[in-house]
Amino acid sequence: MNVPALACVLMVISTVRAFQYAELARYIDSHQEEYVEALRDWVAIESDSSNVFRRPDLHRMMDVAAQKLRLMGGTVELVDIGEQELPNGQKLALPKVVTALFGSDPSKHTVCIYGHVDVQPAKLEDGWATEPYNLTDVNGNLYGRGASDNKAPVLAWIHAVGAYQALSLELPVNVKFVIEGMEETGSNGLDAMIVAQRDTFFSDVDYIIISDCGWLSRRPALTYGTRGNCYFFAEVEGPKQDLHSGVYGGTVIEPMTDLVGILDTLISPSGTILIPGIREAVAPLSDEEWRMYQDIQFDLDHYKTKIGVSELMYTNKVDLLAHMWRYPTVTIHGIEGAFSDPGTKTVIPAKVTAKFSIRQVPDMDPATVKKQVTDYLHSVFAKRKSPNKLKVTMVIGAKPWLADTQHPLYEAGKAAVKRVFDMDADLIREGGTIPIARTFQDVTGKSIIMMPIGGFDDGLHSQNEKMSRYNYIEGTKLFISYLNEVSQIKKTSV
Repeated sequence: MNVPALACVLMVISTVRAFQYAELARYIDSHQEEYVEALRDWVAIESDSSNVFRRPDLHRMMDVAAQKLRLMGGTVELVDIGEQELPNGQKLALPKVVTALFGSDPSKHTVCIYGHVDVQPAKLEDGWATEPYNLTDVNGNLYGRGASDNKAPVLAWIHAVGAYQALSLELPVNVKFVIEGMEETGSNGLDAMIVAQRDTFFSDVDYIIISDCGWLSRRPALTYGTRGNCYFFAEVEGPKQDLHSGVYGGTVIEPMTDLVGILDTLISPSGTILIPGIREAVAPLSDEEWRMYQDIQFDLDHYKTKIGVSELMYTNKVDLLAHMWRYPTVTIHGIEGAFSDPGTKTVIPAKVTAKFSIRQVPDMDPATVKKQVTDYLHSVFAKRKSPNKLKVTMVIGAKPWLADTQHPLYEAGKAAVKRVFDMDADLIREGGTIPIARTFQDVTGKSIIMMPIGGFDDGLHSQNEKMSRYNYIEGTKLFISYLNEVSQIKKTSV
């Protein structure tokens, strides 16, 4: 075929696709109440993966998700991923992972969509303005635990596929789903399942899409990186039992004093990590990154107001975003064994355990960080010449993830955002950790994109979590558009 003829064919294809999008978008608009009710039904299931007493609800949640996909004609499996051993030695069945397949045309790309349907704990008395498991519409915001993280995005993807089916339109790509129920507590069993199915379920997957994150502002975003997480316990043990501070104070070297002393050496008041080797491992901010951050829509004053502080660590947008996304940080989370109840208690704790984490970035390796932290704390502790015992343990070593924003997946994402929202997408990174992204990358070798639809103010993991009706419905249109854009990657990348 000659070039003019090919251009004509591509133009016709483009016109047909544009028409299909308009038809699909109208269908989404006309069914939005149905989609809100679906979210209401899912939010009503208290699928808290951290509460073992809620495990039956979690199993039911997986069954509900599987049944929804079955009713759409998908090839659905509930994959057994084994048991979870509790601290008391009891074993509990893990919620099965739902996998589904729509389409198996070898001439098409195959995308795999990952999501989760478990949630963080929530109680009305925690400070919620509405019942957390009763989806409540207030001024266009749909409040409920799990609404944004991650039930609405999962449903939006399912509804996107369902819209094609309802209009008897052929899916432009083959679509696979992987939906789990333990993300909020570490995705127990999922890594092993991905490894086990690398050469079966994942063998024909071309691209992996994750929508378990949010926008940075009111501008839609595409996410291309996350920080990792090295989580530590530092335990200082002294007397054989707790002691009365009046009777024994001044006679023993107290474990809490030792612990606070070594914690103070981790990070300076200005935020500089003091552990040797950590800062040296970080790649410097490139000129290209600086320009990207400069173009991102982000308001420091609004950010301060949202989190309720009068001053931030940095006073300009680029520095703040860089330290939120691509520089490591140390956070001290708490001290186990210390008296923390209301009132007073004059006690010298016999053993205290600090819990702190280092959000790590590309060019940092968890095994190296573990050694750096352990060696450093032991050297600091040795200088105190304390008779107490120090034990340092790294309990999480999740790696960071970073994608190439020049990959056609991101070009397709930009085109989809432009079509649906009529604006350019921000390219952003996440300061938090989504370990499954790195697992998918390392095990399957597939290219990954994170395509969020959650708002910047959704309150993930917090009180009054919500998903705006606008983001939910327009996000469904975004996913519809994106499937079309991905189907064209072959033409644009040759």
